[in-house]
Amino acid sequence: MKKKIVITGGSGRFGSILKKSKNNYKLFFPKKTELDILDEKKIFKYLNKIKPSILIHLAGLSRPMYIHEKDIKKSINLNIIGTANIVKACEAKNIKLIYFSTNYVYPGIKGNYKEIDSLLPVNSYAWSKLGGEASVQLYKNSLILRVCMTEKPFVHKKAFKNVKTSFAYQEDIVKILFKLIEKKGVINVGGKAQYIYDFAKKENKKIQKFYLRKNSKIVIPFDSTINISKLKKIIKN
Repeated sequence: MKKKIVITGGSGRFGSILKKSKNNYKLFFPKKTELDILDEKKIFKYLNKIKPSILIHLAGLSRPMYIHEKDIKKSINLNIIGTANIVKACEAKNIKLIYFSTNYVYPGIKGNYKEIDSLLPVNSYAWSKLGGEASVQLYKNSLILRVCMTEKPFVHKKAFKNVKTSFAYQEDIVKILFKLIEKKGVINVGGKAQYIYDFAKKENKKIQKFYLRKNSKIVIPFDSTINISKLKKIIKN
């Protein structure tokens, strides 16, 4: 009998790819009317109905990034309080929890960040995701994935030539995800460390380059690359 996995936020970009994936699990993608992360009663009601052994928590607020500056109440509710509600429900029902965080929780200065390195988010979005992480860390039957991913094809017409990251396409992350299901703790998940322009150019030769300035209103780190040696070791085995 296949293990049941409930996925919150399944209507999002990554969730839509998960729905098409081939795997050995039975996936459930509840609508907000069925499972609202801000409504603990609905969370418990749905989990009691499905009885999953695993919950993958994707639901939350991501883009546009400025929304986390403009509407901190929404950011706190969806990324911190909503995640805490999910953690409490998983703990009560002894459900394995997998939480999608971000590589932006690292300082973004020197790059090549390992899972044990110090954290210092560079923007409000990353702080909200780290707030979610804090509650997940309290629950030992959990896995935090600090993910660096983007859509395919690359959605922008221009890409930074002086900003380094560890992008992987969402389709590739889906393939990796099911190899990590049984793991616990924290794992960095992404691709090769490179400049965003170099990453995007592989798929779009016409992509334009531009440069992030230090005083820019766009608050992203210059080098948020992650060390994925732990991930590679798991996948290899």
